Amino acid sequence: MPSPTDSFLTIVSGLPRSGTSMMMRMLAEGGVPPLIDNIRKADEDNPEGYYEFEPVKQTKKDASWLSGANGKVVKMVYRLLYDLPAGREYRVVFMRRKLEEVIKSQEVMLERKGRAGGDMSDDKLIALFRDEIARCEDWLKKQPHFRFMVVDYNEMVKDPAPLVEKLNEFLGGALDKQKMLAVVNPNLYRQRK
Repeated sequence: MPSPTDSFLTIVSGLPRSGTSMMMRMLAEGGVPPLIDNIRKADEDNPEGYYEFEPVKQTKKDASWLSGANGKVVKMVYRLLYDLPAGREYRVVFMRRKLEEVIKSQEVMLERKGRAGGDMSDDKLIALFRDEIARCEDWLKKQPHFRFMVVDYNEMVKDPAPLVEKLNEFLGGALDKQKMLAVVNPNLYRQRK
């Protein structure tokens, strides 16, 4: 039996460390098959896995991965949304998280990997991210082939049921909401501000 999500590609997007992996897992448990390659393995920073698909990074040069992608969910950092070709329908679940927490989480991950962050101060980085996300959302609103829904990570961890209800409506009404709710694990919410 066809699923309501078969007519479009579902995309989970946002900044790195904004809850995109959790949302991928929620949607996979809810019944939307994830488009993943398991190249990047689960680790201390993402114990439940990253749910990534390497070909999305090359979409501008090669969008062939989109063939047969309808009905699935894929994760793309927000900057890659601009590379998606017109001519098909996309539904974007755009993750938002307090930017101070995103930056702290990114710093902790880099430290764990033995790499240094950039020279930019946290305040400048927050202003940059805020501006880029606002521009991306403005752009999405003007694209006839995109529909998007913003999901607040902090709210999802605190009270997931209302957001899962809205997600279910946004994606056609056939998701397994109980399985989605079971994914939300407040113990993985570690960088709190």
